[in-house]
Amino acid sequence: MKDPLTQEEPPSPPEARQLHPLPRGLVELYGLLAVLFVLVPEWMAGGALFGFREVRKGSDLPVTTQAWQRVPELRLASLTMAGLRQLARQERIRGYAAMGRDRLTQRLLKRLSRDRQPPRPL
Repeated sequence: MKDPLTQEEPPSPPEARQLHPLPRGLVELYGLLAVLFVLVPEWMAGGALFGFREVRKGSDLPVTTQAWQRVPELRLASLTMAGLRQLARQERIRGYAAMGRDRLTQRLLKRLSRDRQPPRPL
């Protein structure tokens, strides 16, 4: 249909580009290369680390000491985000769900240090 003012045909929409799919063999080759370059070295490293564990003497990791229970910074550093939020709920900190880890840790440290201080004499 011609434009009544210019008497020209409207431009036709550009044709969609056809993407040619990769041959199935090439896709399978890429999959095999991914396994060879990523997974096999991971398995080898895991096996090597497991072998070192048998030779080593002593305990794996020290059990959590009382310092982890006494020092609030260490205690908060060992908690997951879910643990931090649960502690914030117990401490009745408002808006803890919207806070990031750093801000929530600061608020908890402030609250825990305030609770640990002895009351001031009047």
